[in-house]
Amino acid sequence: MNKPFKPPPAPSGRPTREQAEQRHEQLLDRALEMFLEKGFELTTIDAIAASLNMTKRTIYARYDDKRALFRAAVQRAVDQWYAPLKDLQEMDAGNLEATLLEIARSRVTKMLSPAGLRLQRVINAESFRFPEILKGYEEGAGPTIDFLARLFRSREGKELGRLDDPVFDAQMFLSMVANSSRMVILGREPDKAAIHKRTQKCVQLFLNGLRAR
Repeated sequence: MNKPFKPPPAPSGRPTREQAEQRHEQLLDRALEMFLEKGFELTTIDAIAASLNMTKRTIYARYDDKRALFRAAVQRAVDQWYAPLKDLQEMDAGNLEATLLEIARSRVTKMLSPAGLRLQRVINAESFRFPEILKGYEEGAGPTIDFLARLFRSREGKELGRLDDPVFDAQMFLSMVANSSRMVILGREPDKAAIHKRTQKCVQLFLNGLRAR
């Protein structure tokens, strides 16, 4: 059972730059939670500010309106969702199957996390109203797709057969991984062991389609 949200105490005096940035992150986190709980229409700037012991003036100093705050909150969640290039490089185990399994498990683990579930549900609920957030989510996969395409190309003629379009192959790999966890996106209680087992099966099926005959 989730604990009730306890607002942080209002800072006294002029905040430092570090304190101001921390408060901004709290604002984006809390705003995303409230947009998910109540939906975009029923969530108000007044309620968000009150829940944080923050003035509306502080919020409007950064964001023109509720729509701008919503976009920023979702974009921050998207930025946190995708693994940076450095992390992807560290997942390269030298063996293609082991590397893909590590990347797939990392993505599924993030999808199953509270932040990952929250992001998926917010996007599903509001993408019709804000198509740009779905576009931003899809574009966020670009660095991962580029990394995978280079990885596949480097294995061409070795572990893999001839590749006509490694970028497309990378997109299909990420799609298969996402589909292995689709019941999470649909809101059913996830069986983590079953999802990770399906993830491993997805990696094997994907590689079987690209290996040299």
